Amino acid sequence: MHIALELEIPSDIRYIERVVEVVKQQCAQFAYPQRQCCLNIPVALSEALSNAILRGNGERLDAHVQVKIDVTQDRLILEVLDEGGGFDFEECLTDPTEPGNIEREDGRGLFLMTRLMDRIERFSNQGNVVRMTLKRHD
Repeated sequence: MHIALELEIPSDIRYIERVVEVVKQQCAQFAYPQRQCCLNIPVALSEALSNAILRGNGERLDAHVQVKIDVTQDRLILEVLDEGGGFDFEECLTDPTEPGNIEREDGRGLFLMTRLMDRIERFSNQGNVVRMTLKRHD
């Protein structure tokens, strides 16, 4: 079995929790482990959505965020598309535990995403896209 969904939400942080719930429900249908459903997926997806809304779309109320969900028994792929110009993933990826970065507030979300998901990719496709892949870990 395979589930593929596409959602489009306004560029408003109030929608983040709803999107996370939809994804968690889909993964629960495949009996994904609790840790992945309650920690990995919600934290990583919340960070990706907040980055898309706050940074990518600059909190513009006329902008939208698209979310593509593709889940199977073995893996989850999430794509978050905003209307922004993109960013340099490697340049923005900092380790907040390093002494020079402890006081910085930026980069923590990407750092968490890379630790909680198996793969993170960024590319442009009529907007900025972050693709996250999570393999099922029982």
